[in-house]
Amino acid sequence: MAMSPNRSPRALTRLLAVTTATVAAVALLPAAASAASPAANPSDGRSQSPYVQTHVPTLVARATLSADHLEAGPASGALASPANGRTGPWQGQVIPGFSAMLDNGDGTFWAQPDNGFGSKGNSADFLLRNYLVRPAWQTAEGGEGAIEIERFISYNDRNGVLDFPIVNDGTDERLLTGADFDIESVVRAKDGSFWVGEEFGPFLLHFDADGTLLEKPYALDGAKSPQNPYLQPGETPRVRASRGFEAMASSVNGRYVYPVVEGSYADDTDLRRREILEFDTRAGQYTGRTWSYQTDQEANVIGDAFTVRNDVLIFIERDDFEGEQAVTKRVYEVDLRRADADGYLEKSLVLDALRIANPHGIGAGDGYGTGEIFSLPVQSFETVVQLKDGSLLIGNDNNYPGNDARIPGTPDDTEFAIVDLDKTKLEPSTVSLIGHRGASGSRPEHTLAAYEAAIVQCADYIEPDVVSTKDGVLVARHENEISGTTDVATRPEFAARQTTKLIDGASITGWFTEDFTFAELRTLRAKERLPQVRPGNTAFDGLYLIPTLDEVMDLARHSVSCDGRPVGVYPETKHPSYFDSIGLSLEEPLVAALQANGLDRAEAPVILQSFEVSNLQDLDTLTDVTLAQLVNSSGRPYDFTLAGDARTYKDLVTPAGLAEVATYADGVGLEKSVMIPRTAAGTLGTPTSVIADAHAAGLSVHGWTFRAENQFLPAEFRSSADPAAYGDLAGELQVFIDQGMDGVFSDHPGIAAVTIDTVTIDTVTLGG
Repeated sequence: MAMSPNRSPRALTRLLAVTTATVAAVALLPAAASAASPAANPSDGRSQSPYVQTHVPTLVARATLSADHLEAGPASGALASPANGRTGPWQGQVIPGFSAMLDNGDGTFWAQPDNGFGSKGNSADFLLRNYLVRPAWQTAEGGEGAIEIERFISYNDRNGVLDFPIVNDGTDERLLTGADFDIESVVRAKDGSFWVGEEFGPFLLHFDADGTLLEKPYALDGAKSPQNPYLQPGETPRVRASRGFEAMASSVNGRYVYPVVEGSYADDTDLRRREILEFDTRAGQYTGRTWSYQTDQEANVIGDAFTVRNDVLIFIERDDFEGEQAVTKRVYEVDLRRADADGYLEKSLVLDALRIANPHGIGAGDGYGTGEIFSLPVQSFETVVQLKDGSLLIGNDNNYPGNDARIPGTPDDTEFAIVDLDKTKLEPSTVSLIGHRGASGSRPEHTLAAYEAAIVQCADYIEPDVVSTKDGVLVARHENEISGTTDVATRPEFAARQTTKLIDGASITGWFTEDFTFAELRTLRAKERLPQVRPGNTAFDGLYLIPTLDEVMDLARHSVSCDGRPVGVYPETKHPSYFDSIGLSLEEPLVAALQANGLDRAEAPVILQSFEVSNLQDLDTLTDVTLAQLVNSSGRPYDFTLAGDARTYKDLVTPAGLAEVATYADGVGLEKSVMIPRTAAGTLGTPTSVIADAHAAGLSVHGWTFRAENQFLPAEFRSSADPAAYGDLAGELQVFIDQGMDGVFSDHPGIAAVTIDTVTIDTVTLGG
């Protein structure tokens, strides 16, 4: 196929993505990159067209307000927790970022902070305000990039509406403070008044255009938070602390508002469920209509909401991590008229705020996430507004002085960014890129953080290894023995679970997933499996949960790859014969998970893989998704051993063996040396005929595993004698792709992505 004469949009996107990899990887980048014209890939749900129309979110403007900015007013922060070299009180009113904004259409915005310093107990000296701000944007043409504060209104109860004590009870103005309400969201009525959502009740508050409370707070029937002033002794709060109305949108006609409970209810059996309610501002009551939204992870919260048209809303979904630890900073769209079979609103990705193209270098040098790939990796991503031209304004609450996502040790500024969402025509690559256990070169493997990093680095598929818990829940772990990938060995409550088992003929001592219920496993935290090789990854030890297969599939199906197509999922069944032998078969629940996520169809972006044969043959009768036979460079499938079958993996890659594989699978996943063996000197030797033979049998070829560290590379691509230092992974990859390999498993998708777009190759796609 002919080489594209110019760098394709996909190649540009992948070149930008490499900035999310390590500094060492950057040195390996080629001077230019082009993408070959792609072949159709009917087995993975990809378009038959050589081009894909998609949104490439692009930063077009940015403005910031110093974290240390003070506005007129009494000193604030006397009881705020000191952090990042800042200790209160501060001689004026802090602006700790903004939790909600309104577009005035004239270049100004109303921007509303929350309750100040994070709790009822430390925010009595923080005055609740709504600021009129005018950003002087930095754009590709330049600009100051500063946020100007023009004026503010002070929320108050000067009419004495409230019937419970407030901080400024004895004053005429009765200015409201962060110890009275935790305001988080705001919409504007047609008459110019403000409806505000808050978290202590949670309440809906109605203020006039000057900030005076007009009516008593509207409570949520049957649901109080621990800070609710009407909570009775012995009454159990149903709304968790600080999990009230963080987000709220209004109907197009302004009559209804849609407050969203930020977290799950305390009595909800699904900890990923968030409730959206409808309130009739004309009638002054809730209508009884509610909707359910499911987050990607249990701990994720809803940061903001905005109505884009009738019944269609966008939500911020975020986690509580910041900086390089961040996993979820996303904007999803929902239609209140469309729910899935389980009653949850169907959601589609609008923006991943961890992957925004920044070709003009706006904000460059301002810390983490301000390079060619811009991100908003702040803890509290809490503002989204759709502007009249369809672009999105996004912003943060900086929790002053606590957050330091950009520069560790320095409080985050308040920042606004405008992201363009115009559609772009992309030319997808012909070579599939699989994030091996996620981007396991930069995050602990098999965590949602690793999978998200792989997506940011342009993986087409994310690969979870699948094992089972005692109660039959499929989770993502490299092995069922988990002492190397979790903190289980440090947990005294599980010390007695250590045991020795025979797994696929090998005696292994440790802790095993099948001896833990899912609830027990969920208390563990992931850690880096190869700390000597990847010491940088140990910074993430103890942060992340063990994800379920359902959560991995959910992340994939709600993500978009750099070439504009749905991100695929590539599960590997681990030790299927062993799990069958203990009554925890993997195949049936795996297919059930596909069905639950709408992925059990031939065209779905799914590939199931296994080192065994019989379970792939079983899966071939259970599902129509693409299947791949994994082949090692030594040994035999363990089910062959159990059956007394003398054949080895070597027999599977003969022409006859590959023809048999083609009766139940669509491709093969080959260990690298099966394709190109190493010489005695450790260099690449003479390629075998296996790639051509597989193609002749109608099978595609994906190779594993391509890693950047010297110890995993052929001798001629090593950079030094340091086994953990990066060598020339790009050089090794190019050799294999030149031989016709169709897909790449890599721990470092950010490097592999760029390499893939530097080569031209005729490929046979998996399942083609």
